[in-house]
Amino acid sequence: MLIAAERLPTRVGLRLALEPEARCTEAADAESAVNAAIRDRPDVCLLGLDSSGQGLRAANEIAARVPTAAVVILTDRLDEEEFMAAVRAGVSGYLTTSLDPSRLLPVVQGALRGEPAVPRKFVSRLLDELRTRERRRSVVLEGRGRVALTTREWDAVELLRRGATTAEIADELGVAPVTVRRHLGSVEQKLGVTTRAEVLKLLSEAAVGAPAI
Repeated sequence: MLIAAERLPTRVGLRLALEPEARCTEAADAESAVNAAIRDRPDVCLLGLDSSGQGLRAANEIAARVPTAAVVILTDRLDEEEFMAAVRAGVSGYLTTSLDPSRLLPVVQGALRGEPAVPRKFVSRLLDELRTRERRRSVVLEGRGRVALTTREWDAVELLRRGATTAEIADELGVAPVTVRRHLGSVEQKLGVTTRAEVLKLLSEAAVGAPAI
């Protein structure tokens, strides 16, 4: 098992809660956590890395490079958008560091069995996401083939086309401005451009297909 946390007392506390039932290695930052996960191939990675989104970055990379590992994020504050980003990254759990230490081992054991650990306050959001699973709209670009945009990405682009600002798009979609920037950044990456103006130019010239069910 890998324990990643910036503060030594946090790592010690997590280790004491899990040993001797689990053999633990430690990391103090996102880069070290990813390197340790790739090297040791742990069954479970506990990521208590909050500053500057380290935990989420590490979770994304570990999920991509060590898909057999169950990733559990421990955070000092519960953020709905970060939670949904973590779910999309493939984490098995998203919990607050105020969790009773006696509950940590059962959470880890559940993660090993494939059981998610989700804060009760976010269950309804997760169910809504599952009920309205993002459909994808295909965009055919000359010389680049077919690119798929999610419904949310397409909604953000449509509002951008109408001249809406980031704040206005966020208000219309009912999300945080950082989520709008994430959606539009994803569109830029998929289309191979670096500005919103280039996104609009490319899509104005593209053939757009109906959303896929």
